[in-house]
Amino acid sequence: MDKKLALLFIFSAVLASGGAEPVEDKQALLDFLNNINHSPHVNWDENTLVCHRWRGVTCNTDQSRVIALRLPGAGLSGSIPPNTLSRLSALEIVSLRSNGITGPFPDGFSELKNLTGLYLQSNKFSGPLPLDFSVWSNLSAVNLSNNSFNGSIPSSISNLTHLTLLVLANNLLSGEIPDINIPSLQELNLANNSLSGVVPKSLLRFPSSAFAGNNLTSVNALPPAFPVQPPPALPAKKTKGLSEPALLGVIIGVCVLGFVVIAGFMIVCCYTNADVDVQQVKSQRKEVSLKTESSGSQDKNKIVFFEGCNLAFDLEDLLRASAEILGKGTFGTTYKAAMEDATTVVVKRLKEVTVGKRDFEQQIEVVGKIKHDNVDALRAYYYSKEEKLIVYDYYQQGSVSAMLHGKREEGRSSLDWESRLRIAIGVARGIAHIHAQHGGKLVHGNIKASNIFVNSQGYGCISDIGLATLMSPIPTPAMRATGYRAPEVIDTRKATHASDVYSFGVLLLELLTGKSPINTTEGEQVVHLVRWVNSVVREEWTAEVFDVELLRYPNIEEEMVGMLQIGMACAARIPDQRPKIPDVVRMMEEIRPVNTGNVPSTESRSEVSTPTPREVDIPTSVTQ
Repeated sequence: MDKKLALLFIFSAVLASGGAEPVEDKQALLDFLNNINHSPHVNWDENTLVCHRWRGVTCNTDQSRVIALRLPGAGLSGSIPPNTLSRLSALEIVSLRSNGITGPFPDGFSELKNLTGLYLQSNKFSGPLPLDFSVWSNLSAVNLSNNSFNGSIPSSISNLTHLTLLVLANNLLSGEIPDINIPSLQELNLANNSLSGVVPKSLLRFPSSAFAGNNLTSVNALPPAFPVQPPPALPAKKTKGLSEPALLGVIIGVCVLGFVVIAGFMIVCCYTNADVDVQQVKSQRKEVSLKTESSGSQDKNKIVFFEGCNLAFDLEDLLRASAEILGKGTFGTTYKAAMEDATTVVVKRLKEVTVGKRDFEQQIEVVGKIKHDNVDALRAYYYSKEEKLIVYDYYQQGSVSAMLHGKREEGRSSLDWESRLRIAIGVARGIAHIHAQHGGKLVHGNIKASNIFVNSQGYGCISDIGLATLMSPIPTPAMRATGYRAPEVIDTRKATHASDVYSFGVLLLELLTGKSPINTTEGEQVVHLVRWVNSVVREEWTAEVFDVELLRYPNIEEEMVGMLQIGMACAARIPDQRPKIPDVVRMMEEIRPVNTGNVPSTESRSEVSTPTPREVDIPTSVTQ
C-alpha cells in the first residue's frame, strides 16, 4: 500500500510539474530586470504567468522554456547583469535594440547556443566583438549597428553557414574585412566604420553603399562614388552671336518651359503622395514600409497594448517593418508586417473613421477585452489625428476566403468537409460570444470569409469585430457588391444581431457551395448566392447546390442538407424570421457533435426550445 501511495505521489508530482511554467527561466528574467534600469511599461510580475502575461517574452509550445526576448525601446540602461540572460539556454531570439545598454558585448551570451536572431543595434555597447561566433551555429540574423564596438571583424563569422543578415554599420571597427564567404548571406552593411584594405571577392556582389564611409582603397573593390578628376572640358566652338530680339525670345521660352516642367513635377508629387500606401525605401535593408502621416512626436508614437499581449514595439518599429499588403477591404488596408526581430503581425490601417478619439478608444477597449478561442484577439492600437491602426495576430494559412477559393484557382484541393464543419461551428460560437458582450449591445457588422481564420484546433476564428460603429456610412453600391450584407442593412446602413446572422448564413452557404457570395457569369450577369441557392432548392435540385469537391466524401449527405437548412434560415430576407445565433450554434452541434478542444461559449448552450435541424422549415420569404 505504501508503494502504491508513493507511486501515486510521484505520478501527481510529474503531472504537476508538466503543467507548470518555466520557473528557472522566469527567475532569470526577474534577476535581469531587477538589476538593470528600465521603463515602467515592462510589466513583469512574479505573480503572473511569464508565458502569457509578460510583455516581450515568448515561450515554446509546451510553455516549458522561454525562447524569445523582445524588449525594443524599453528604456533599458546600464550593463547587462551577469548570470541572468545567460541562464535562458533555450533562447532563439534576443532583441534589445533601441535602448541605452552600455558595457562590452555580454560574455554570457556564449551560453545561448540556440540563438537564431541577435538584435542589439542602437545601444551604447563598446569594446571588441566576440572572437568566436561559431558558438552560435544557428544564427541567421545579426544586427549590432549604431554602437561603439571597436577592433576587427572576427573571421569566425564566416562559419555561420545559415547567416542571411549581417549589419555592423556605424561602429568603430577597424582592420581588414575577412572573407565572409556565406552563400546564404542576403543583406550586408559595414558602412561608417574605419575598415581598410580590399573588399573580398565574395562580398563584391553587395552594393557599394554597404562599404561606404570606410578607408577601403582598392580600385577593384569599389567603384568610386565620383570621378577622381573631372573629365576635360570640350573646346568651345565659336558661334555667331544672336540678335537682342532673338535672345529675348529664347530667354522667355526657356522660362515658360521651366515653369511648365516645375508645375508638372509638383502635380505628380502631390498625386503620388496622396495615392501611395506603401513605398520602397533604401536604408540598411531594401524593404516596403508602412507609410504614415504622423508627426513623429513621442506622444503620437505611443501604441497601446492590451492586457495579456506579449508584443513589444513602437510606431517607429512598424515604419521600419517589411510590409506586404494582404488586402483592401471595407474598413481599410490590411498589411502583414515583419519586424526586424522576426515578429510578424497584421496591421489594419483604418479609413473613414468618423468618431473622435474618446469614442474610438472606448469602442476599441471593449473589443480588446474579448477573449475567446473563436475570436481573433485585438493586440494593440494606435490613434492619432492622421492615422488609426489596429494590430492582430498573423495566421500563416491565410483567411478562409483564400483557403476556399485561392487553392481552387491554383488547381489544388479545396477544404474538406470536416474542415468546413469546424470553421462554421467555430465562427458561430465566436459570433455568439460577441453578441453577449457589452450588455448584448456589441455587433460585429462585417462578417465575411476574408475576416475568418482557423485557430490551432482547426476551428473558425473571427476577426474585425465592432469596427462598423467607428466608420462613416458605407455607400450603397459598395455594400451591395459585398454579397454578405443583409437587405435591411443596405437600406438603413445599420448593423444588428440579426444582420450578423444573415452574414453568417451567407458564409455557411459559401462553405457548402464553394461559390463566392456574388458571381459574374460569362455573359456578365451578376448572380447572388442566396438567390441562386433558393432557386435551385425550389426546383428540387438540392444536390446541385453542393460543392463538387465534397462529393468524394462518403456518408455526409444528411449533414450537408442539415447545414444547408440552417444557412438558408439564417439568410431569410425578413430579420424576425432568422434564428438567434445561440440557437444556430445548438442546431449545428446537434447535426454533428464534435470535440472542439475548447470550451463552447455559455451563450451557445442556451436552453431555448428550438427544433432540430431536420425540423427546420425553409422560409418562403428567403427568396430575394
